[in-house]
Amino acid sequence: MNAVIEQERYTCAIGAMQSVVAIPRAVPILHSGPGCGDMICGFFERATGYAGGSTTPCTNFLEKDVVFGGIDRLRDIVANTYKVLDTDLQVILTGCTSGIVGDDVDALANEFRAEGKHIVAVETAGFKCSNYEAHSLVVNAIVDQYVDAFADGNESRSESETVNVFASLPYQDPFWKGNLGEYKRLLEGLGLKAHILFGPQSGGVAEWKRIPRANFNILVSPWHGLPIADSLKTKYGQPYTWFPHIPIGANQTEKFLRQVLDFALLQGADISRDKAEAFITRESHAYYEEIDNLATFLMEFRYGLPNHVHILHDAGYVAALSKFLLHEVGIVPKEQFITDNTPDKFKKQIADDIASTSDKREIPVIFEPDAGLAQDAIRKLSHKGRGLIIGSGWDKELAREKDYDFLSASAPSPYRLVLTSNYAGFSGGLRVIEDIYNTVLATYK
Repeated sequence: MNAVIEQERYTCAIGAMQSVVAIPRAVPILHSGPGCGDMICGFFERATGYAGGSTTPCTNFLEKDVVFGGIDRLRDIVANTYKVLDTDLQVILTGCTSGIVGDDVDALANEFRAEGKHIVAVETAGFKCSNYEAHSLVVNAIVDQYVDAFADGNESRSESETVNVFASLPYQDPFWKGNLGEYKRLLEGLGLKAHILFGPQSGGVAEWKRIPRANFNILVSPWHGLPIADSLKTKYGQPYTWFPHIPIGANQTEKFLRQVLDFALLQGADISRDKAEAFITRESHAYYEEIDNLATFLMEFRYGLPNHVHILHDAGYVAALSKFLLHEVGIVPKEQFITDNTPDKFKKQIADDIASTSDKREIPVIFEPDAGLAQDAIRKLSHKGRGLIIGSGWDKELAREKDYDFLSASAPSPYRLVLTSNYAGFSGGLRVIEDIYNTVLATYK
């Protein structure tokens, strides 16, 4: 019997076009049917970048192309894109039809590279994997086909204080711009120089060229992005430190920064532990000053605030928010639903990470990419007190059914506008608190 996944929270592999859109002055070129681009544009609202969304160049693969191949059409599209758009990098991404036909996009990319054009080709047929996994395919393809061409002028591990950061997936994480900017700020506070590679605070393709110079890499993720860190370790000899979830609030941000600090010193980075620790202390004190200011509010509303939460999100956010809400907000995580279609080989370590949140309280974790089934499970649950659901726009009606508060924090998110807000770091923890309690206060009349 065939099953349909209801209320999907991610896309197929070609959704990784958003990883290209997130690189300043880089342009994705879709070798696919027109519906592919429309689907991604609709799923990731407000996500056009320099030349993404509905403006993305596309070959509009037709039935005749299935018979005769569409490589000539792609050649014309690429050539015309260079005429029309002033770009620093073009990345060809294939859809299902071209993947089935077997058009040799690598050979085509080589034709343009022979002319001195900066272009990359990636196989992203939708049936290959999800956009979580395809993000690594895109990043590794850019490194292999573009960055490596400049390796002679960018000696491997030549800058002891420089790091490459691989964390939030552009657009899949609604807070990616703010999170990456916050990682950059925090790491600079330790004395490091951070390549964040995506978004307006990155250095664009010039920063990508300098990837080999980094002393080491930082991976903030429960599983996605690991192939990037492994590939760079092999290619440029760069070791990496791996933090398995987003650091939200003081506890996890301090843990993250000290993990990076210890690793940086172990790798010979020329930074001061004393200055770095002083920075962490200042940031922590500023955070707890705001928490202290919450005391009067919490006392006044203590009987009218959520006391438990269900989260429907990817593994990194489920782990991060569970730890933060339990230990720093006082909202108890009940059944949690991981909706990112986590590969089986990573499920145990993610479950163990969430289990380590508390030795006094069990947090049930369900890996369920079909969020319709996850919602059905929540409908059958009953807990005392006021509840909170943190999820995507799909979950707004569920919260209404359960008479729970609702916070939209994952894709797709049509009921919320996120520009540069961050949930990572000390300031990210404060923003989560603001968002939750502003939602609660809005229900009072």
